[in-house]
Amino acid sequence: MQNKKIFILLPDGVGLRNFAFSNFYQFGLKQNFQITYWNNTPFDLTTLGFDAINIRNAKTNLLTDSYKNARKHIELNLSIQAEKDLVYNTYRFPFSYKKLKPAVKNLISQFLIATHSSNKGLEKICQKIKNLEQSGDYYKRCLATLQTEKPDMVFCTNQRPVLAIAPLLAAQKLGIPTATFIFSWDNLPKATMVVETDFYFVWSEHMKNELLHYYPNIKETQIFITGTPQFESHFDTTKIVSKNEFFEKHQLDPNKKYICYSGDDFTTCPDDPKYLSDVANAVRELNNEGNSLGIIFRRCPVDFSNRYDQILEKNKDIIKPIAPLWQKVGEDWDTILPTKEDLELQMNTIKHTEMVLNLGSSMVFDYVAHQKACAFINYDVQNKIDKNWSVSKIYKYVHFRSMPNKNAVLWLNSPQDIKEKIKLGLVQQSETIANAQKWFEIITQHPPQNVSERIWKAIETILN
Repeated sequence: MQNKKIFILLPDGVGLRNFAFSNFYQFGLKQNFQITYWNNTPFDLTTLGFDAINIRNAKTNLLTDSYKNARKHIELNLSIQAEKDLVYNTYRFPFSYKKLKPAVKNLISQFLIATHSSNKGLEKICQKIKNLEQSGDYYKRCLATLQTEKPDMVFCTNQRPVLAIAPLLAAQKLGIPTATFIFSWDNLPKATMVVETDFYFVWSEHMKNELLHYYPNIKETQIFITGTPQFESHFDTTKIVSKNEFFEKHQLDPNKKYICYSGDDFTTCPDDPKYLSDVANAVRELNNEGNSLGIIFRRCPVDFSNRYDQILEKNKDIIKPIAPLWQKVGEDWDTILPTKEDLELQMNTIKHTEMVLNLGSSMVFDYVAHQKACAFINYDVQNKIDKNWSVSKIYKYVHFRSMPNKNAVLWLNSPQDIKEKIKLGLVQQSETIANAQKWFEIITQHPPQNVSERIWKAIETILN
């Protein structure tokens, strides 16, 4: 195949890591594809040497958000009805009425949910979203861009943003094949599908079955199992620096072994600072027993709060914060952008730490890619910040049901448990790693270092 022109649609910044900072672009060039990024992020892709067309003044219809939110809640309602499983209620965010504009939007959503919570109602909502997005100037500009550029395919990097709807509808109007990548391992049960495309790229057989389950209108022939570029970089050893260089750059103690504490955002884990404090106390006890350990704290990239400051100051002899190298270009979480430098920082943090501790994060797979263990926090603290929040809610989420057995991680079931589990993680990792590897193979297609190759082969198949 010679010089087929592919538009890589970046409706927001979350796709940068997978499709701009990975080997995805370079591999596509080697396969003789002509690649243009259709870029709705603030990041200047020309600095990476990429061909890019920037999307200007992308705006959705005033009613689209209300309909999109209604779609999510209706899908969750239908999942509860079909499966008799109330876990889907935990994927809802509470409606806010503190400000006029969000209040009006949410009132419209609630009316639509009340009047359209059926399969036929859902179809009407989805069609209305299309009609709304096809009526605006943004859609017309997308049409004009596609008519001028004439790409052979539009590949969307993320199924969630409403700003992806108009470009994809414009492509379909012109008969241009469209595809979307399912962004995260937990997205499908949460009803985050916003776009409808001709083809879908998923992480695994497991995710393919989820897609067919939650969206029965999608046919098996529309789905390609590729894996995710999210883990591909871990196998690029050229980006690994020596332990001495890493320790010197981040002012780490060469006489210590470090474990990593990987933080969550406030919504996911409001008590995260207290968990970090409990881990620090456990490490202090281990050091009093003759060990020489430290903690590298990698906060959630979208958490710029000061909520950890007191704990970090109190334990500065033990905890070394190494902040993710993300750029904050706006106030919303999806305007905080990853950087290529942070990919390398994450890889080297994993390489030069012994294990990771966190609350139910996909970092378990990042660490097992380096053959290292993960420990999951599994208890509630006293005096919780949010009385309605509980760690038990986290592990009931559908995506944790993919775990082949409970031994894929070490479980921190109480503050008193942490010390012994860290000791296990340091010296007896083989069983945990073997089970984590089984989970990794369920979650994403293997070998994980060949994802870009599989995605481009799938694109080639579509265009043949």
